[in-house]
Amino acid sequence: MTSDSPPASTGSAAESDREPLDVASLILRARRQPRLKYVFFWGHREPIRGVDASCLSQWYPSPFEVDGITYRTAEHWMMAGKARMFGDADAERRVLAAGHPKTAKTIGRQVRGFDEQRWVDERFELIVRGNVAKFGQHPDMGAFLLGTGRRILVEASPLDRIWGIGLAADDERAGDPERWRGLNLLGFALMAARARLAGPAGSGASPGSTASAGGHDHAVAESAPAPSSG
Repeated sequence: MTSDSPPASTGSAAESDREPLDVASLILRARRQPRLKYVFFWGHREPIRGVDASCLSQWYPSPFEVDGITYRTAEHWMMAGKARMFGDADAERRVLAAGHPKTAKTIGRQVRGFDEQRWVDERFELIVRGNVAKFGQHPDMGAFLLGTGRRILVEASPLDRIWGIGLAADDERAGDPERWRGLNLLGFALMAARARLAGPAGSGASPGSTASAGGHDHAVAESAPAPSSG
């Protein structure tokens, strides 16, 4: 079994202005800037009006197209990409035909020829690319993501220690990355996607965005929890 621990970060001054992409680099940032702002999310629901933090979920209904193929959700993208990675064309076909992300997730866990080390090495970039496409093709959701600025995006799933932090948003430890129980890979992937969508300017700020401002943004979508698949 391979380790899911994030690589150690050097913590150089040049890195201090970059988006933290793992828990180690976030801890260093938090020690320098103890008043970091967080956006917590988990699960998804259809918003009553506009776009909210639910759109950050891999299961949020948001069809997007890459290379002529349409993916119903980011979870479909992830599982189809996993199947392609290991040459399981049948699993890829079934994922794309799945009517619900839960079904896609189940199929993805049955991919033949799976190699854990390769998956660990390549999964993060796969999720980043999917979310660049997802948020880039939905202007309202893209505005929400960019409107989170430099806030730390956190999948506050108490059930997921790989893609989430292994804690709920209302847990007192959720605002302290040194006390997280998970890697928060989805949160970091969304931040990487945000940086790419923001372009060279890199601020991520979007005037008129629907994202809320504040310290800890508990704009959490906790209904219909849907932890991402490993």
